[in-house]
Amino acid sequence: MAETQLTRETYDRLHAELEDLRTRGRVDIARAIEAARALGDLSENGDYHAAKDTQGKMEARIRQLEAMLRDAEIVDAGAAGADGAVRTGAVVSLRYAGDDDVEQYLIGSIEERRPGVSVVSPNSPLGQALIGKRAGDRVAYDAPSGSLEVEIVAVGS
Repeated sequence: MAETQLTRETYDRLHAELEDLRTRGRVDIARAIEAARALGDLSENGDYHAAKDTQGKMEARIRQLEAMLRDAEIVDAGAAGADGAVRTGAVVSLRYAGDDDVEQYLIGSIEERRPGVSVVSPNSPLGQALIGKRAGDRVAYDAPSGSLEVEIVAVGS
C-alpha cells in the first residue's frame, strides 16, 4: 500500500477509531453473535447472518486502518499552502477551462474530508498535476473523459 499523508488530527482520530474497533467493537460484535446463536437454527437466523456480516466489515476496516496508519506520513496542516504552492493538506480553488464556477478541493486522503470540500488524492491525475503549482497557474491533466485544463484560483489550508 502506498504511503498515506495525514494531518496529526486525522492520524489521531483514525488511531482512536482503530483502538475502539479492536476493543469495544469486537466485544459488541461477539455479544451480538452469541445472542443470535441463542435464538436457534443458524441457517435461517437473520440476526446471526447480520452480525457476522457486520463483523466482517468491521474486521476489514480494522485491517484498512492498520495498514494506513502503519504507512502514514504526518504532514503539517498549517503549512499546507502557506508558501502559496499546492501541497498535501491544501485546499485549492479551481476553475475549469470554459466554466465560470470555482470549485474547492482538498488535496489529500479521503480520511481528511471536510464538509463542503471535495477530496482529491495527491496520487490522482488531477492531484499530480496540481502539486507544486501556485495560484494563477494553468494545468492540464488526463481525466477518464479526456484531457481537462484547470486554472488555480487560490491555494489555502
